Amino acid sequence: MRKLLVGVTLLACATVAHGHAHLTSSVPADASTLDTAPPGLVLNFSQAALLTAAAIQKAGAAPQSLTPLPTSAALQVRFALPALESGAYVVSWRALSADGHIMPGTIHFTIAAASDREHPAPH
Repeated sequence: MRKLLVGVTLLACATVAHGHAHLTSSVPADASTLDTAPPGLVLNFSQAALLTAAAIQKAGAAPQSLTPLPTSAALQVRFALPALESGAYVVSWRALSADGHIMPGTIHFTIAAASDREHPAPH
């Protein structure tokens, strides 16, 4: 009986842990280095989520809100990005999952400077 209770408890915990929406992938990918600025941002979630906030920030600069925010929950959210210069960026977002939990997240990417592309570091 004890083993059964432990098994049911573990299963319940696993179900709760997987109940929240989470980011499965993004374009640009987290921790990527790009040769050119991306025209847009794509966030893919494990389950439909309603984005309640999104912003992009270049290192040392003020964040810029990404709009318009979606009006309904979706598995994929797309944003057009402003013109981006070379440098390090962080995209932060906050989404409401179907179970009512607010899930924050970030992705980081870098746009290589023209000089970095012309003279790449040796491997």
